[in-house]
Amino acid sequence: MQLPRLWAGRSALAWCLWPVSIVYGVLFWLRKQLYALGIFKSERVAASVIVVGNVVAGGAGKTPLTLALVQHLKAQNVHVGIVSRGYGRASMQLQSVTPNSTPADVGDEPLFIFQQCQVPVVVGSNRVAAAQHLLSLHPEVSVILCDDGLQHTALQRDMEICVMDERGIGNGWLLPAGPLREPWPRAVDLLLHTGPRSMAQGYAARRSLSHFALKSDGSSVPLAQLEGQEVQAVAAIARSQAFFAMLAQAGLTLKTCTERPDHDALENWQPPHPGLPLLCTEKDAVKLWAHYPEALAVPLIFEPEEAFWKAFDALFQTRHRYH
Repeated sequence: MQLPRLWAGRSALAWCLWPVSIVYGVLFWLRKQLYALGIFKSERVAASVIVVGNVVAGGAGKTPLTLALVQHLKAQNVHVGIVSRGYGRASMQLQSVTPNSTPADVGDEPLFIFQQCQVPVVVGSNRVAAAQHLLSLHPEVSVILCDDGLQHTALQRDMEICVMDERGIGNGWLLPAGPLREPWPRAVDLLLHTGPRSMAQGYAARRSLSHFALKSDGSSVPLAQLEGQEVQAVAAIARSQAFFAMLAQAGLTLKTCTERPDHDALENWQPPHPGLPLLCTEKDAVKLWAHYPEALAVPLIFEPEEAFWKAFDALFQTRHRYH
């Protein structure tokens, strides 16, 4: 049984794992107390820090929200930088993302964010060191967005935004018996639902596919041109089936859908039907286009409701310490 299916309920297997989750919870609580007592050090950097994360394992829409926040802040003439762990890269050393970076160097998501937003991006397992390195290279940055890292207590933050999809908190248990990385409920500044609401509180965001796909040369193809013919799709994201379902809802005829592990490099992967159009996500395109430029990337449209932006702006006005 796959873990996401296991985490949806409290089956016999989940109950078998429940004692392990208790141990996980105790260790999490102990770590939190060590930070509270100052035995583990929590550091502040010379910029306002906004953490975008979730309390459950797996993707819930953190990266689309990070992209939306960057564009929102840039429209207000705020200088933004991003730090990320850079999952899927070959090395864990501190590294700036550049136009010459590869997914193997910095991870697929940080490279995608850099290409989309054109703001400074630094990857590193130590978020404090990554933020300090970014500010040393770009002292004009006054806001750092931390893509993931809600549980990375070492970096002090001014705002926390938690993202949830329609799965909510699943069976409500901690890892590995459930999906929770930490106990819920816990205090956050803003909660955003990227799918149908699983709880009353929080704000909503709408996710949909664009009406066109992007080629590796930057040109676009209307999805309507692909209707009436068979296509194939591949995805190496946390929830590939959601992407495939959206393609089907767009009226496309999917001959095959290949689900790869999240952050998979896709280096040696070949489409099962070379003659058919291949559709993928924009994040996967940064890896696929290097050896399969024929792939078509379908952008995701991500739109938080207006009430979310009003709440964010009100908090940002009071929390932003650097101008």
